[in-house]
Amino acid sequence: MTQTPDPRPRRPGEQALTALGLAAPAVDPADTSPHTFPDGGTWRTEVPSCEGPEALAVVLKESSRLDVPVHRISQGSGIWMLSDDEITEMADACEAQDIELCLFTGPRGTWDTGGSTRTASGGAGLRARGHDALAGCVEDAVRATELGVKCLLVADEGVLWSLHRLRSLGVLPADTTFKVSALIGPVNPAAYAVHERLGADSVNIPSDLALAHFTEIRRVSRAPMDLYIEAPDDLGGYVRMYETAELIRRGAPIYLKFGLSRAPGIYPYGAHLRDLTLDTARERVRRGRLALDLLARHGADGGMSPLGSRLPGPLTRFPTEKD
Repeated sequence: MTQTPDPRPRRPGEQALTALGLAAPAVDPADTSPHTFPDGGTWRTEVPSCEGPEALAVVLKESSRLDVPVHRISQGSGIWMLSDDEITEMADACEAQDIELCLFTGPRGTWDTGGSTRTASGGAGLRARGHDALAGCVEDAVRATELGVKCLLVADEGVLWSLHRLRSLGVLPADTTFKVSALIGPVNPAAYAVHERLGADSVNIPSDLALAHFTEIRRVSRAPMDLYIEAPDDLGGYVRMYETAELIRRGAPIYLKFGLSRAPGIYPYGAHLRDLTLDTARERVRRGRLALDLLARHGADGGMSPLGSRLPGPLTRFPTEKD
């Protein structure tokens, strides 16, 4: 007698543990996110820490070799660390592959003259200190979008709100998207909803949030999540590959970010870090292949957004001057 295949994704170790009487608790359908990307997909991919044209070329070559689909490539050192020619080259290369390029805006507290970020408390972290730092972030945003960049990474709520207002006024292109950095990522549903209302089109959440937190956030916001499946050491170094299917189920719509633990920091990037940056760029793509292979083995690799998809769909915003 032919059995009908089970359409439900297989959970890690499910059959073997069930045989031992150690079956996992049943999945609660109420935990499943009701949201998707506007194209109907539940997940997209991102390769972070791509610090210049040379690293980008490595990522594009390796993703082609390993057949790793890429929706977004992001950079961490900042727009002001790149020349116009470098930005243009990166934007053109990503456009040719129908990949969204996301560059980090402006000065941030961790590299500023203030000492509080170097204390045990961390002070204000990456946030822009004072009017001049805010102005630098805005200057970066205008410059990058004029050079063809369509996604900007921000690490300050004031910068986010300012850029969103400029977008609503037409100073920045209407299809510009804003991505909130993991280093200021919200950790509760109310804070997540505030970032959406301030103009965020996707929000990095800390990689150590519990599964229940994903469900709590999805009860109040449909703004896409960004999540490191493997986090850099300064974000905890967590490796959550075996949870990927469940993270998608609870967190959709979600960007799966392929980070790298146990790797030295490369921000701000320069030629003195070239070999390390290229090696880690290559390894991030390989880590992505491993995560996608896990999804496939568990029958949970369906639901990926079509390549080239980038917009988040309708989101809830605070009123702006235009409103």
